[in-house]
Amino acid sequence: MSVARQRPPPAARARRFLVRVRALARKEWMHISRDAFTIAFAVVMPLLLIVVFGFAVSFDVDNIRTVVVDLDRTAASRDLTEHLFSGTTFRRVGEASSGAAVEAWFRRHEASVGLVIPEHYERTLERGEAASVQVLVDAADNVTAGAVMSYAARFVTRMNRQLEADVGGRSPAAIEARLRALFNPGMRSAVFLVPGLVALIQAIMGVMLTSLTVAREWERGSMEQLFSTPVGRVEIALGKLAPYFVVALVQLLLILVAATWVFDVPIRGSLASLFAVSSLFLYAALAQGLLISVITKNQQVATQAAAVSSMLPSMLLSGFAMPIDNMPRVLQIATNIVPARHYVHAIRAIMLRDAPPSALLGDALALAVIGTALLGLATARFSRKLA
Repeated sequence: MSVARQRPPPAARARRFLVRVRALARKEWMHISRDAFTIAFAVVMPLLLIVVFGFAVSFDVDNIRTVVVDLDRTAASRDLTEHLFSGTTFRRVGEASSGAAVEAWFRRHEASVGLVIPEHYERTLERGEAASVQVLVDAADNVTAGAVMSYAARFVTRMNRQLEADVGGRSPAAIEARLRALFNPGMRSAVFLVPGLVALIQAIMGVMLTSLTVAREWERGSMEQLFSTPVGRVEIALGKLAPYFVVALVQLLLILVAATWVFDVPIRGSLASLFAVSSLFLYAALAQGLLISVITKNQQVATQAAAVSSMLPSMLLSGFAMPIDNMPRVLQIATNIVPARHYVHAIRAIMLRDAPPSALLGDALALAVIGTALLGLATARFSRKLA
């Protein structure tokens, strides 16, 4: 008479589950520690990316090459140019004889802005009349052109106020708007871009790290040994993710130190909230890499798929550089399945605005759902069969 095999109690099953996950995680950690390339890739590459992207990607307008056409050549015209070049926004590169000659400077790409001061400029001001000054802008670079035109408008307003003060006049306007920029008073693009760069780099690195795990096992032929052990698919998935999660947290710490030290980006919010949301994002990124690794079973294909699926959506559909509100409605809806979209929103809210935890719940929940769905798909696609 056969005796029915008793099922272990839940506590014993949970204990065995954790033991197996820990054993697999220790095995994976040994592989990582012996691979100098992986360690260098995990530590050096994030720092290199944050420094290169942080300095290369900038919306700040500075040292704009400017050519001057002074047809008046009076004290008033010289005073105007001195005020224009007193800061670092514009840099004088030469003089031209006419407004038409400025276009030649633009064609040779020797200047981007031309200032044309007409004849009788000083005489017009002395009569109390409005003197027109022409600003020519090379709009082939529309980003710089837009910033220059905005700055020129502010510069003219400031000069008008100075002229009014010089003659003892008062502005006829009854209402004066006083602007104040919150959270980024200096309007520095690094303050806006660097938190997004943290998300972009972590997305790329997280997916790349785990995209090779299962694929490497298949190519090395070590999957047979793994199949001979009494472990389940969930245990294998968690055991492979755990070491890379620790590596990704170290990466995050290094990137945040570089962001605050090199680019002077503040962290106004709670570090606990920052690391909690970051952990959920890394969970989703690592699960995405694991899914790619399980599907491809080839390191070269996995690397290419990881680079494309992590970089492009994180750069274009996350709000990193382009506002999501300006996208078509279809793309706005599609961004909700991109983990970086929620992380960019959350990390900027924490670092720049000191947002309360209640404002982060939506992003945190979305990251948890996306990460769990990706891990579930990876586990479901994981096969213990060799063929």
